[in-house]
Amino acid sequence: MSTTQARPKHDELPESSGAFAWLRALGPRGRRAFGGAFGGYALDSYDYFTLPLSMVAISAYFSLDNGQTGLLTTVTLVVSAVGGALAGILADRVGRVKALMMTVATYAVFTVLCGFAPNYETLLVFRALQGLGFGGEWAVGAILVAEYATAKHRGRTLGAVQSAWAAGWALAVIVYTLVFHFLDADTAWRVMFWTGALPALLVIYVRRNVSDAPAAAEQRRTSTERGSFTTIFKRDLLRTTLFATLLSTGVQGGYYTLATWVPTYLKTERGLTVVGTGGYLTFLISGAFIGYLTGGYLTDRIGRKKNIALFAVLSAVGILAYTNIPSGANSLLLVLGFPLGFCMSAIFSGFGSFLSELYPTAVRGTGQGFTYNSGRAVGAFLPTLVGFLSDSWGVGGALVLGALGYGLAVLALAGLPETRDRELL
Repeated sequence: MSTTQARPKHDELPESSGAFAWLRALGPRGRRAFGGAFGGYALDSYDYFTLPLSMVAISAYFSLDNGQTGLLTTVTLVVSAVGGALAGILADRVGRVKALMMTVATYAVFTVLCGFAPNYETLLVFRALQGLGFGGEWAVGAILVAEYATAKHRGRTLGAVQSAWAAGWALAVIVYTLVFHFLDADTAWRVMFWTGALPALLVIYVRRNVSDAPAAAEQRRTSTERGSFTTIFKRDLLRTTLFATLLSTGVQGGYYTLATWVPTYLKTERGLTVVGTGGYLTFLISGAFIGYLTGGYLTDRIGRKKNIALFAVLSAVGILAYTNIPSGANSLLLVLGFPLGFCMSAIFSGFGSFLSELYPTAVRGTGQGFTYNSGRAVGAFLPTLVGFLSDSWGVGGALVLGALGYGLAVLALAGLPETRDRELL
């Protein structure tokens, strides 16, 4: 089954160059789709980070050990694999926009319910169900935008969508700093989850303003293929599915280990206050935002595989440097937060375009949803492992496990083709 083909080179038009050429190339309908996907992913990030930022307060409230605390993250990510895979099939069968609205509504509802949890077990269940929507949103939104984007600008366009994660993360840190400053910790963590109702406004926008890319929608209607797990495991796609899942496992294992445990590391081992932690995270998030945009540019310039390999190596080095800074050298910790955030985010910029280009239109949602989220589920066991090992190694020492994930990602790239400059078919 042919998934993509190279597009012939053409003369450059004036509107095809410049810093925002990728945005102009989307057209009016594509820009509205971009707005919906960007907003969905930003709020997806916001709802996700309500847990890591509130983790110390939740742990104290329910008297949890580090292993139980880490399990809250792991169950979210494991269930997100189910949600992402199902959302991918749904996107192939009912369309990208309808699937996007369903995923956003799901993660919003269950994030709010987390704030009402009377005990640890209930919180664990609600957080798991939040993962159903959390897992599906990125894959569906990325495909929606990828099918509007031109081959020339697809990396930058999807990198810009990916930068929404940093925007949502930043918003969560701001709200966290304010909420925990004005409220006692036992109330503040609940309020953090209740603010997760914000995505309901986005659903209204998407319903009124966003539609699937016409060409892609027509191809899905006329194709004899339909999204299903068996299709992506047939001989012509089996190798792609296996190696793309392995790639996603490595990258996300490294990323979520850091995203989950850095706030706790800063508070428990570096002795930073709530406001101090927010200040340090500002450097990390600023690096992440710029990293997403830079990675999007590079993935179009040097190719999908080289971009991922470059930043996987740099991210592994960054983890080792960040967690081995001597006690008392918090200024150096602040400085290194920026390049660490930059590298661990730039690696994701090529994912939206790369995974979209690996699969044909009829099963693109299924392929991208399954590989990205299955990798997320397997990689999610790293945060839990860090939680258990932190009792003997310390949080900083256990965080080094994240570097192993990035090494796995580099190995996985050997089994995948380069897809730069390919059209989506």
